[in-house]
Amino acid sequence: MRSMDIEDFFRKRDRIPVIDVRSPGEFQKGHIPGAHNIPLFDDDQRARVGIAYHHSGRQEAVMEGLRIVGPRMAHMAEQALEISGNQGELILHCWRGGMRSESMAWLFDKLGIINYVLQGGYKQYRRYGREQLKTPAPIIILGGYTGSGKTDVLKALENHGQQVLDLEGLAHHKGSAFGSMGQAEQPTEEQFENRIFEQWMQLDGNRPIWIEDESKMIGKNVVPDELFHAMRAAPVFKLEMSKLLRVERLVKEYTDFDKQQLNANIQKIRKRLGGLKAQKAMEAVDNEDFYTAVDLTLDYYDKAYLHGLSKRDTSKIYRIPVDRDDPPHTARLLIERSAQLLERLNVG
Repeated sequence: MRSMDIEDFFRKRDRIPVIDVRSPGEFQKGHIPGAHNIPLFDDDQRARVGIAYHHSGRQEAVMEGLRIVGPRMAHMAEQALEISGNQGELILHCWRGGMRSESMAWLFDKLGIINYVLQGGYKQYRRYGREQLKTPAPIIILGGYTGSGKTDVLKALENHGQQVLDLEGLAHHKGSAFGSMGQAEQPTEEQFENRIFEQWMQLDGNRPIWIEDESKMIGKNVVPDELFHAMRAAPVFKLEMSKLLRVERLVKEYTDFDKQQLNANIQKIRKRLGGLKAQKAMEAVDNEDFYTAVDLTLDYYDKAYLHGLSKRDTSKIYRIPVDRDDPPHTARLLIERSAQLLERLNVG
């Protein structure tokens, strides 16, 4: 068994498989992306060992663990051999890099597998990720009213070689009351944060990083404070697209969805939209008059966005007029028009 610090972990994990030996429940709540789960104990067994430790001390807890693990050792060994492959190396971790990972390292060592145990375990990975988010970086916020095509513009910016952090993509949610439609299930909060850590650490902190303007909540996921505070202080490039173009885009995006589902989401914003407008919007959906339905709901979202924008430093808001719904064209426009501003702001 060899110990590995967090810096060395990030240098080597791309070529050495990572094994998370925590229980399935812990792993499901959140794990290092790409890690394999070979649990020393399942969730109930982990609880039994914990109870034994609490009531009878360390020795009895170890004995209880041995009684549990004994019949499963061969299966765990087979999994480790398969994952380590011809390379014959593994990185192991548990919650704090303690007894669970050390025990598994002992077992795998008997198989001839070279093991590295992550110092501080998964807890250290999480701490390190948050520390990285505190590192100052040249963030640029892509703003604009709902329906401006910001997500597609971000993709176009990425295609033009720009750095992008797509929070909505990581959260599997578009941010609005309708944001879950057509999306995969959202990750746990812990895993959402892990996904952010992973992408953030792949970005060059000396080059601009484009992030869509988001509220603190994206569906059920919460943007980490370290990143959200940096986003709120960053300059905003606000796309200014006509309401007609935005309505047309949203009609194309949402008319294929079930009408009952659309109306259920309108109900979510009924109080903020107003009872009469909400009723008219739902009737419009029933009549397949999607232009009217979208036009009415945008009244609420436009006001909400303006309210959020009013909390920002107006000197850091740069308006970018957009006369067509063409994300690649908009991306080129943003790059061209932002160059001088970025230079003046000493960004990139």
